[in-house]
Amino acid sequence: MRVRLKLKTVFVFYFMVSLLGLIYALMQLGQRCDCRDYGESKDQQISQLRGELQKLQEHIKTSELSKISKPNLHAIYVITPTYARLVQKAELSRLSHTFLHVPRLHWIVVEDAAQPTPLVTDFLAASGLTYTHLHKLTPKDKKLQENDPSWLKPRGAEQRNEGLRWLRDMGAAAEGKEAAALEEAVVYFADDDNTYSLQLFEEMRYTNRVSVWPVGLVGGMKFESPVVQDGRVVRFHTGWRPNRPFPMDMAGFAVSLRLILSNPEACFDGDAQMGFLESSFLQHLVTMDDLEPKADLCTKVLVWHTRTEKPKMKREDALQRQGLGSDPDVEV
Repeated sequence: MRVRLKLKTVFVFYFMVSLLGLIYALMQLGQRCDCRDYGESKDQQISQLRGELQKLQEHIKTSELSKISKPNLHAIYVITPTYARLVQKAELSRLSHTFLHVPRLHWIVVEDAAQPTPLVTDFLAASGLTYTHLHKLTPKDKKLQENDPSWLKPRGAEQRNEGLRWLRDMGAAAEGKEAAALEEAVVYFADDDNTYSLQLFEEMRYTNRVSVWPVGLVGGMKFESPVVQDGRVVRFHTGWRPNRPFPMDMAGFAVSLRLILSNPEACFDGDAQMGFLESSFLQHLVTMDDLEPKADLCTKVLVWHTRTEKPKMKREDALQRQGLGSDPDVEV
């Protein structure tokens, strides 16, 4: 198996080697020089440092291999819809750097595009992650226009459904151990503009049906959350239409892949009314009694519904009119 060292690993290795060199230098300060033993003492210290360096190299190698293999960990398939905009690469970069720390994660990136774009294609190839790159264009009549409020129409429904289609096709083709492993996997829908704690992925990893947790900074509230009594979800803490079947944000739940494969009709309704997109999917899979509260019985916020501010391009536009705009060949 080929192991690709990540940039973080190189930095750690460089730091440790530098630290060992510094320790060696400090050991020499204040010592009296005995020329007779100098050669022998220096050789011994160099030999000791080489031994420490070898141990460090073995530790790094073991850590990298364990992050890749870990056969007992259930896999996590993350479906992320994305679309072309000025902050797209920045958002994907931040998200990918989080995913690099999560073992056994497979990233399914679905572009809202007629065909894969070079930006996303090249980005994923260099990401160091296990990924699948898909595309599905949103019909024009279902797409938000430039000045439309974000809540006017459901976003990402077609792309999430494309990710589900890919998973079902893979499940239908799987046999033996591969099929058994898929039965234990979990699916999560991670938008590219949210912020995720690493702990969240360990919370969801052993989902039986549908696991749930709070989401911070959403719905005009500090957080929205399932309310748990005696270990079961009894209602939802939300400020808007709590009578919805599942009044949760997309970032607030994960689903067993086994459950998705056994319910082929479950999908996201691109025509769902405002706030009902999540419910349109979950109501095919579970009832509220089936929900599995995570994050210390839904008392901890491990994901935040953050959004990057739309960049203001007034100066760029002014320079463009003068023929002095930024080089279009520089990918931002």
